[in-house]
Amino acid sequence: MKAQTVELKKSAGRVLCCSIFRSGGKKLLAKGHVLSEEDVRLLETEGMDRVWVTELEEGEVGEDLAVQTVAAEMGCGCLDIRLAAGGRANLVANEDCCVLVDDDLLKQINCTSTIVIATSVNFSYAPAGQRIATVKSAPFAVAQSQLDAVISILKERGPILQARPMRSPAVAVLYSDPVDGDRARQLFENIVRQRLERFGVRPAYALSAVEEEGAVSKALQHLLKARPTVILAASTTAPAGPEDVLGRAMLRVGCHLERFLAPVEPGNLFLLGYRDDTPIVSAPGCFRSAKPNVVDLVLPPMLARYRVSGWEVACLGHGGLLA
Repeated sequence: MKAQTVELKKSAGRVLCCSIFRSGGKKLLAKGHVLSEEDVRLLETEGMDRVWVTELEEGEVGEDLAVQTVAAEMGCGCLDIRLAAGGRANLVANEDCCVLVDDDLLKQINCTSTIVIATSVNFSYAPAGQRIATVKSAPFAVAQSQLDAVISILKERGPILQARPMRSPAVAVLYSDPVDGDRARQLFENIVRQRLERFGVRPAYALSAVEEEGAVSKALQHLLKARPTVILAASTTAPAGPEDVLGRAMLRVGCHLERFLAPVEPGNLFLLGYRDDTPIVSAPGCFRSAKPNVVDLVLPPMLARYRVSGWEVACLGHGGLLA
């Protein structure tokens, strides 16, 4: 790539080296813009006769084409790609969604000197219209061989980012207390509603039960018949492990216990089980306060019907200190 000043009439198809402004300060054309015949006519009306441009050399790709090519390959799901000034492409959610990120692949791509990518945090919620990633290239031009290497990695490893839509999720809540399940409901119902409203949903089903294995398992059976997206177990007690009442009740209804303990504070005493594809989440203490805790970290992927594994819960430790 070489920079030079050329006559305006000969500048079509070349790349601007610097932004062009009107005398009043309004930007006409951004740095990195590829000049068209229409741009040339516009600049002539502004009284210009020469411009500072670069010219792509053999084996080079313009920055806009480079970032657009990477953006098209790096993401999938409910997203749109929007070019921005300065060799940048933004990925924007077109539905309410959960953002899933392959962190290892993201680091590998960002170790190149050609393209850098910034994304939202893995498992984060994004409403429709929110930017969830941006791709930026080196100024003006990228070597075709370097771009090909990035695309080859993405084709081999798959997308870095998935915008997984949250379409009509149904949340069920089980309130339990050793003496009176309605007491737990009175204590936690408002907090549960506030927490779910952060993700644009409301409880679809709710039951109260005395915290005894038979009563809790019966309530879980009733909620499972409704086929909810996720079941939240809001208990006034803190389990010592999956062998306590809730864990035994989950096993009794046919759950696979996926994980006990999360490297997240608040929310260490987290218990996750699955009955078929329905997650059941217990996080004692997390329903007493609307402050961020482990439930806020795992709810978005579950509402998007993504199966969160025990390994992924273990990976929440980096950044898991929430308060």
